[in-house]
Amino acid sequence: MSALLESYAAGRWFRAADDGEPLLDAATGEEVARISSRGLDVAAMVRYARDTGGPAVRALTFHERAALLKALAKHLLEHKDALYALSTRTGATARDTMVDVDGGIGTLFSYAGKGARELPNDTVVLDGALERLGKGGTFAGQHLYTSRPGVAVQINAFNFPVWGMLEKLAPAFLAGLPSIVKPAGQTAYLTELAVRQIIESGILPEGSLQLLAGSATGLLDELRVQDSVAFTGSAHTAGILRRHPNVLDGGVVLGVEADSLNCSILGPDVRPDDPEFDLFVKGVVTEMTVKAGQKCTAIRRVLVPGNLADQVVEALAARLSAVTVGDPRNPDVRMGPLASLGQRDEVRKAVEALRAGAEVVYGDPRGKSLLDGDPERGAFMTPLVLRARPGAAEAHDVEPFGPVATVLAYDGVEEAVALAARGKGSLVASVATHDPQVARSVVLGLAPWHGRVLVLDRDDAKESTGHGSPLPVLVHGGPGRAGGGEELGGVRGVLSHMQRTAVQGSPDQLTAITGRWTTGSARAESDVHPFRKSLAELRIGDTIASAPRTVSLADIEHFADFTGDTFYAHTDPEAAARNPLFGGIVAHGYLVVSLAAGLFVDPAPGPVLANFGVDGLRFLTPVKAGDAISVTLTVKQITPRGNADYGEVRWDATVTNQDDVPVATYDVLTLVAKTWPGGLT
Repeated sequence: MSALLESYAAGRWFRAADDGEPLLDAATGEEVARISSRGLDVAAMVRYARDTGGPAVRALTFHERAALLKALAKHLLEHKDALYALSTRTGATARDTMVDVDGGIGTLFSYAGKGARELPNDTVVLDGALERLGKGGTFAGQHLYTSRPGVAVQINAFNFPVWGMLEKLAPAFLAGLPSIVKPAGQTAYLTELAVRQIIESGILPEGSLQLLAGSATGLLDELRVQDSVAFTGSAHTAGILRRHPNVLDGGVVLGVEADSLNCSILGPDVRPDDPEFDLFVKGVVTEMTVKAGQKCTAIRRVLVPGNLADQVVEALAARLSAVTVGDPRNPDVRMGPLASLGQRDEVRKAVEALRAGAEVVYGDPRGKSLLDGDPERGAFMTPLVLRARPGAAEAHDVEPFGPVATVLAYDGVEEAVALAARGKGSLVASVATHDPQVARSVVLGLAPWHGRVLVLDRDDAKESTGHGSPLPVLVHGGPGRAGGGEELGGVRGVLSHMQRTAVQGSPDQLTAITGRWTTGSARAESDVHPFRKSLAELRIGDTIASAPRTVSLADIEHFADFTGDTFYAHTDPEAAARNPLFGGIVAHGYLVVSLAAGLFVDPAPGPVLANFGVDGLRFLTPVKAGDAISVTLTVKQITPRGNADYGEVRWDATVTNQDDVPVATYDVLTLVAKTWPGGLT
């Protein structure tokens, strides 16, 4: 008897007391492992996540969490050979495994980079600008995100045992949540190996990741307000989860990715000799055969202009005929088996249901033509193409979770969009077209029904990641039948796990709460220029107020001549006088900003290493010849970089005229050394 998979619970590996249920090799039918969670204390897992893992993760800043994700990605990359070797038991070819294993590791890298670049080195994220709530400026509001003191339960599908775990783990961890991972049974042995590699690395804080191998009975009973469940699987199981009392009335947040009848549309502008025709056919075949069609994003419905339906079927058949099916251990095999015999039976049932409104035009539902492998013991199935009869409903209702696609003919863009919408909401749709107007019409029609839309043409084909590849920087989810949830999406995926709160108070209180200087709060002026202070010495609110400088007509003329910016408002008195906004010659906005820099910059070498940009630049009041401008520069935010000897400092810059009226406002971004020889000078 093979080894029994173990759960990692409450800081130790747990082995069930019984023999468990067998998990079989998808290609050979041999027993790979056994699975059971009998006797597992799920309540203890939740308590451990809540009391040990949660506080440990939330004690870290976003940058510290990002650094751990990066270290974890590197560790898994170094140990991926073992994952590759075991992945073949799931029926995955080398290409399939790359999508799963390398895709999951790449998601960790992506979130590590996003966390370091786009989130603060803090535990709080500000959302939007300050909202002024009172005329006098003493009462304001700021939206912010904070980590929830809860547990993220992740229930994953069988088709991506590594990526499915890591794509949910990464944003949850960045958001400050500990995770309990429950993989689908068929391929749980691969998830267990990945979790073992993670636990043995010691990279993540204890309690931030636990594994439940086997039944999750009783787990949702232990959840409460602040906890969340991210589920990927069937709509039937999602319905059961939605009806759980803790989801209905207990405040547990449930995110669902369920059934999805994704479609790809061949634009009405495309002809058989256009590049888009081949790109379309290739895309459909790829989605039918990668992971043997066992992808939530795979193309199930192929929508084509009626006059091209025959040619599309012929082109699909020609390309599919070159797809070799068999044991994925054979390097010549392009498509392996389905994950289990039970899964193959489910797909065959779906095909029979589809045949009520369609005919098979390529392949054999009981086909046994394999390059190698035992068709009786392995869960093999050859690719199938069906062609729907006009008006048939089955293709819009039945999802064959395997290498099956149905061709449907349409007449005009409106009908194509209407057919796509009959899927009742999907994860992704794609359209192959080189006509911008077709692209706009189709995309705007598809968008309400889909979480993602790919427009494929000759211009983006070389770099396109394809119809079925969720990307960590884009949202992954879909409305309606697809579940209504969103996963991934870069920082959006992180913030979806956090609580957004509107905080109201005085500017000084908001500065203290957010760690970011707020307009109207106290400034700290000193005899030491802030540019002479290292990151260790700077404080929020440190300020320099410059002496005034008069802007002369000669300055304006010189700037126009030097830069070539001879816009009439700066060079033609008569035309400028007729301009209702200016009423005469005014200084260039960029001249004002340039002169302002000269007013606040300390020129000597020091801790400020570089200026790398400005944010939010606005010109508020025209500056005319003879006006005197001055600058108030205040430290707004300090962000140390964990992997460098410098950090980022954001300065609030306000340029005012002789009447103390703001003429320009913006944020100055600088890189500042963490320490500087000699300290304050």
